[in-house]
Amino acid sequence: MGTTLAVAGGSSASIKLWDTATWRLTATLSIPCPEGSKPSDKSSSKKFVLSVAWSPDGRRLACGSMDGTISIFDVARAKFLHHLEGHYMPVRSLVFSPEPDSRKLYSASDDGHVHIYDAEGKAIIGAMSGHAGWVLSVDVRPDGEAIATGSSDKTVRLWDFKMRAAIQTMSNHTDQVWAVAFRPGEGGRLASVSDDKSISLYHCS
Repeated sequence: MGTTLAVAGGSSASIKLWDTATWRLTATLSIPCPEGSKPSDKSSSKKFVLSVAWSPDGRRLACGSMDGTISIFDVARAKFLHHLEGHYMPVRSLVFSPEPDSRKLYSASDDGHVHIYDAEGKAIIGAMSGHAGWVLSVDVRPDGEAIATGSSDKTVRLWDFKMRAAIQTMSNHTDQVWAVAFRPGEGGRLASVSDDKSISLYHCS
């Protein structure tokens, strides 16, 4: 947020914060193992970080890991707050809902599900599924009323949050879809990028 860049990835089990004005490392946020994990558990070492997301107000950071857990941090205090659980495979993508509903966090996972969490209350408040493969990416429409997902099943889906269901499926890609993004400031345009070496643009009503 602002001039601060959050970088997460690799087996370091941490998020590094960089000041892009000076390119100096300002903080390292370490991810602890979930409660109940034993040192001998294989799952306790699978904190390979795959995704990271800022809350709209810049106060929170979320990161998704190989073991399916999501970690929430207080940025100002550089403090780990809690884990969000529910996925059982890697969490590839995360996005917070815009204000005023910014407690809501969406996650996309290899288990084929999109989860909706109350990131402050540590609770899962909804789940959606329908893709025939891994869910590789998720983004929320600027008005917070819909989300888009991209998948290894080569499709892009538009989901209505209130209906908890896909309302549109776009099948123009011929390979897995790694990223989706709504145009900032308006919800009518959506972009997707795929291993088929193409970027697709959509009008979403």
